[in-house]
Amino acid sequence: MKEKINKILQRANIKITKNITLGLVLFVILIALFSQQWILQNNFQKTKKQTYNQINSLEKKIVGIEDILQTAQKENIDLIAEFEATKEKAESLENQFDKVSDNVDDLEKIATTDPELLQKYSKIYFLNEHYVPEDLKTIPSEFTYNQARKYEIHDEVWPYLKDLLEDAEDDGVSLLIISAFRSFSTQATLKGAYVVTYGAGTANQFSAEQGYSEHQLGTAVDFTTPTVGATFSGFAQTAEYTWLLDNAHKYGFIISYPQNNGAYQFEPWHWRFVGKRLAKDLYKHNQYFYDRAQRDIDEFIIYLFD
Repeated sequence: MKEKINKILQRANIKITKNITLGLVLFVILIALFSQQWILQNNFQKTKKQTYNQINSLEKKIVGIEDILQTAQKENIDLIAEFEATKEKAESLENQFDKVSDNVDDLEKIATTDPELLQKYSKIYFLNEHYVPEDLKTIPSEFTYNQARKYEIHDEVWPYLKDLLEDAEDDGVSLLIISAFRSFSTQATLKGAYVVTYGAGTANQFSAEQGYSEHQLGTAVDFTTPTVGATFSGFAQTAEYTWLLDNAHKYGFIISYPQNNGAYQFEPWHWRFVGKRLAKDLYKHNQYFYDRAQRDIDEFIIYLFD
């Protein structure tokens, strides 16, 4: 019996020992788990704090950058406004300079252009015996009626006359120059011969006195054709005259003495250079040179050779 009891007690001690050992093991495991949890939680708190600090720092940097951007934007707007204002001032100054420059150019044109070239001479204004254009150009013989004779035109008028003659030829009309520049003395000789031949009364109807002839300016020419020749007879009925009526203004030429003019008899062959601007203006308004007041004509002197 006693042995049974001892065996039972021995078994009980073994079981108790196992339970105690198991309990100790579990306790150690719980302690380890708790420590691990505490460590993790502590690390999490540290990480959380660090992250918060980093976020806070980044937010402050973002705010700083936004302030910098706003300041830069404002400064940029101010710079743009200043640039635009400066640009406007520069453009204004440029416009003023251009106007001044144009005025200077205009004044120079007026100062260097012979005012006599747009004056009315037929029984109105007078050219003295010493007046001669600054430069005269000899018209090539291919464009003249008498190829053995020398015909001269104002040097600056020649390019316009040359274009007229060449374009007329291209259009199938044969215009020839039969009279151009005539000096004071040449006009006096010519008028004297007309007076002798036709009498003073008749001569005064178609020939100017010396000093009153547009030919002395070097800007007037008399046209003819191979058929009409030196008589001028029938020139008004030619295709050449019709062409001049329709086209001469494009080259700066106008007919000085149309039908029913108050100066001389009708001279369809006599054409004078007054510049494209004035010639076209007269053509547009169906007017003639001597219809305009001299003060109105003088305004076109600046455009004479444009």
